[in-house]
Amino acid sequence: MAMKRRNESTFVLFDVTYVDGSVTSNRKVLGSMLGGLDGDEPAKAVIEAQDREIGLASGRPRGVIKSVARTRV
Repeated sequence: MAMKRRNESTFVLFDVTYVDGSVTSNRKVLGSMLGGLDGDEPAKAVIEAQDREIGLASGRPRGVIKSVARTRV
């Protein structure tokens, strides 16, 4: 019997620095959202959307993002 393969989605991990100096690590962004002429720039918008959802669920809004960089392994 053949095994089913999971839909292979590649995630890219990012470290996020906020204006207040706090940092979150290993934030996942779907790899298909990145690349092309914009490079990693779309990751900031994706993470901002994630932060809005987290803020709504927790009742504590996240801060303003200062920078986003790929996590170095």
